[in-house]
Amino acid sequence: MKLLPRDASRLVARYRRIFPAVGLVGPRQSGKTTLARQIIGTTSGSVAYFDLERQADFAATAEVDLFLDGLDHDLVVIDEVQRRPELFVGLRSAIDADRREGRFLLLGSASPELLRDSSESLAGRIGYVELPPLNLREVLGSYDRTTHWRRGGFPNSLRLDDEDSTIWRENFVRTYLERDVRELRPNIDAGALARLLPMLAHVHAQTLNYSQLAKSLSLSSPTVKRYVDLLEASFFVRTLPPYFTNARKRLVKSPKLYVRDSGLLHNLLGVATQAQLLRHPQLGASWEGYVIEQLCQILPPGTQPFGFRTADGAEIDLVLLPRGPGGPVAIEIKLSDAPSLSRGNYEAIAAVAPEVTYVVTPGARPTARGQGVLLRSLEDLLAELPERLGA
Repeated sequence: MKLLPRDASRLVARYRRIFPAVGLVGPRQSGKTTLARQIIGTTSGSVAYFDLERQADFAATAEVDLFLDGLDHDLVVIDEVQRRPELFVGLRSAIDADRREGRFLLLGSASPELLRDSSESLAGRIGYVELPPLNLREVLGSYDRTTHWRRGGFPNSLRLDDEDSTIWRENFVRTYLERDVRELRPNIDAGALARLLPMLAHVHAQTLNYSQLAKSLSLSSPTVKRYVDLLEASFFVRTLPPYFTNARKRLVKSPKLYVRDSGLLHNLLGVATQAQLLRHPQLGASWEGYVIEQLCQILPPGTQPFGFRTADGAEIDLVLLPRGPGGPVAIEIKLSDAPSLSRGNYEAIAAVAPEVTYVVTPGARPTARGQGVLLRSLEDLLAELPERLGA
């Protein structure tokens, strides 16, 4: 598979001009190491690279202060840094002693929230960039939308045929449960988590009900919430918080849950081919989650995504709140290229009062529908949305 340009590379370059350390985080196999090697290839000064998956490099970092004192390179790359969280405490002193921008590039398979030492020790010294699997904008020209939706964005899943891609994803999930979870949270019951994943696939794009899931698993609601938090911190699921307005509506206050990679979702649902996907009862939910993930991956920094739903059924799939002075942008996701908005959609639009409302479908031509509603294909919206949000 040829190397595809990554959207995140521009943000990494920008952050390396601002911060002494940049954390490049995302799930395993999303391309972090590949991007790091590209950065190394363009670095004119001295480089040190450590992969903490290798036993020799892991052992070399055991004495943190001694390890860091021996580094005087222009670029130090530490891969799978979550395996040695105590490094973050030592990095604070190393950075304060040498404030060169972009000196450290830290690759991790866990979010900053999970790497607590990083947020506590490196505040103001590190900028984080998430590298998710390949998004549709990155793969267009090499793969079509249908293939990308079916197989997901992990490079090794995308490049294989459907049968081999399914096998790869099965092994990815198994490795995640058997190794990665134990590494991040040794006390987690991996068996219970393995039972939870298919349940989450079947409530994909629905409001999260911890009590219902806990009852099905014979666990407590706080335990299930802790498992979902871990899945979110390791980039497996996304929870979309509710958007609150001043309207006098009884709002649904629980988040909606999505399995982030559509290929992993399809594996958990037992979907291996396009024909199976088109017949599956979760087809619409799969498309909704796929669109939301593609859009969330290209949002300008600071833009916040939400869902909106009231107790009486008024709903809009996605509300985006820009960091700047602009108002919210509402997005409703439809599988039909000739969609119609429901009464509940219009009630939600009235409650949110967005600057613009997009209706996104697989292949619609750009059209204005009146009342500030614009019809767009996913590809067109991916091209238009960043500018609309002030990127």
